[in-house]
Parts: sequence; structure tokens; C-alpha cells
Amino acid sequence: MYDTLLPLLADRYHLVAPDYPGFGHSDAPSQDSFAYTFDHLAEVIEGFVEALGLERYVLLQQDYGGPIGMRLAMRHPERVLAIIIQNAVSYEEGLGPLWEARKAFWLDRAAHEEKVISTFTSIKGARQRHVGCSPRPERYNPDIWTGEAAMLSCPGQGRIQWDLFYDYPSNVAAYPVWQARLRVHRPPMLVACGRYDPSFTVAGAHA
Repeated sequence: MYDTLLPLLADRYHLVAPDYPGFGHSDAPSQDSFAYTFDHLAEVIEGFVEALGLERYVLLQQDYGGPIGMRLAMRHPERVLAIIIQNAVSYEEGLGPLWEARKAFWLDRAAHEEKVISTFTSIKGARQRHVGCSPRPERYNPDIWTGEAAMLSCPGQGRIQWDLFYDYPSNVAAYPVWQARLRVHRPPMLVACGRYDPSFTVAGAHA
């Protein structure tokens, strides 16, 4: 997602952009040996940060990077120089219309998981995540969502995404804690939100 942006910033900043376990080009261990929860992904990234010796940093939080980044910020606020939030939320007001089906999945996983995950892993679903309801879809590079859909079609990916979707309420439950902590620590923050995103809405940015 950031292939075109990273080279534009690399002459001024030290940039680190990991793929989470089960995503991109990182390994995707089976659920038998790896728990796909946001707490566990945050633990892995925390270990990654410490292995690189990153003692101070600016966090860019986007999509799933929001709840993972907030966990890092809560555990080590002294390390956070600033936070950039791009289409990620810490308020329920920001959960858009696509979350209605996902909320039903939280209540009854067996009855809704096939519909939710088949939509998520399809090319149509990947395209929707990137284009949203934009009136100018021709401006988007289709390689972004076709590549994403190809990775999501790999064996075991359905189960990985099921587990993470099912764990998402752990993030919503933590919103009040994150809000309270940010009121105390108040790191410099830039909040940007695309108005065509059907998952995370502008209302969340205002909140």
C-alpha cells in the first residue's frame, strides 16, 4: 500500500513498514501454533521494534494498524514522538456501514462467518476497501486490490481473517481506555480520513 509513498519520504526519515504475521510477505503460521488476536500481533510488533532498537518513533496507524499501534502507544507512551492516524478509529462513531454485518458475526460466528469472510477475501471486497465509494475509481491502481485478493486467497487465510474479525470487539472495548490515556499524554497527532471509506468514516476522525 505504501510502495509509492515510502521513496518520497526515505531521504528525510527512517521508515519501518512491517507486514504483520499472516499478512503480505510475512509468514502465516497456522492457528495451531499462533493466536491471531490483536493483543498477540501487538506483542510480535513490540518485539520487532525492540529487536530493531527503535527507542523513539512516530506511529502511523491505518486500518488494523490502529488497534495495534494504540496497544504500543499504551504500553510505551514514552517512546511515542507523535501519532499519525489514517482511516483508523478509537471511537465507535467511526465504524461505518460495513461493520453492521461484522457485528452480527461477533454475536453468532457460525451463522455469519462464511458470508463475512468470503466478501472480505474476494477481489470485489478488496476493491471496495481501496476504492470505497469514490466517484473517480479510474484513479486507483487495480494492482493494489488484485494483489491483496491473491494473498488473501492463500491456504489458511480465511481462518486467519475469521479469527481477527472475531477478536475485533477487544479493540472496541478498549476505546474508552485509549481515549482517556490520550487525554493525559497528548502526543502531537495528525488525523486524516478519506470520506469515501465505507469501513472507517469521517465521524471517527471528528470524534
